[in-house]
This record gives sequence, C-alpha cells and structure tokens, in this order.
Amino acid sequence: MAKLIPAAERLIRARQLIQKAREFPLPVEMGRNDLAYIAGVRDFLRQARDMIKFISMTPSATAEVKADVKMIFEEIEQADREILG
Repeated sequence: MAKLIPAAERLIRARQLIQKAREFPLPVEMGRNDLAYIAGVRDFLRQARDMIKFISMTPSATAEVKADVKMIFEEIEQADREILG
C-alpha cells in the first residue's frame, strides 16, 4: 500500500518539481522547440499538479493550505508560460 504524504510535504515537493522544470537543461541544437525538452518540462509540471490537486478537497485542509495550493497552481501556470512560452 502506498505511503500517505502529508499536505505540507506535498506542497514542498510540488515546489521542488517546479524548480526542476525551471532547471531542466535547454538543448543546444533546437532550443525550446525540442520535443524531448518540452515533454520533460511538462512532465515535471504535471507531476507538481498531480501532487497537490486533491489537497483542497480534503476535509482537513485549512484555508491557509487551500490558499497555498491555489498559489502553487498559479506558479505552475506561470512557470509553463515562462519556460515554454
């Protein structure tokens, strides 16, 4: 059975995944047009999204945690625009 990860740890891991997406090495030849680069960045951002998407639906989530989740979703969208846009 999978180990449950507390919401606070999920928020930290999601931010780490966003940072990994930002640090993903840009290929020299094709740059941002390289499909492997785009797939790698989107995979990190998808993992971050999946890490936190159900936190706000749990009954134990406080208003502060829900605000953090909303802020991380915005960070994910912003990172997507900055990296791939």
